[in-house]
Amino acid sequence: MIVRIMGEGQVRLGEEHLPELNRLDDELLDEIRNGDGPGFRATLSALLEKVRELGSPLPDEALEPSELILPAADATLEEVRALLNDDGLIPG
Repeated sequence: MIVRIMGEGQVRLGEEHLPELNRLDDELLDEIRNGDGPGFRATLSALLEKVRELGSPLPDEALEPSELILPAADATLEEVRALLNDDGLIPG
């Protein structure tokens, strides 16, 4: 699957990594619902770092359709809240 991190680019990521990413996404969703700014910041950073670690970057000139779009590392809690659906950023 292709994942886009806003402001960074795209990575190819195996679907076998979705359970691990969903765990972080669930934490992020709870922190957003609870207005936990510090927890949100830490978990968003962990989620993006995990995607970078497990994924293979696509060349900058590649424009593949993204199956997941994640917010930029500097996105605010309010910005991410506006992007979310009830299931979080990563569909289960």
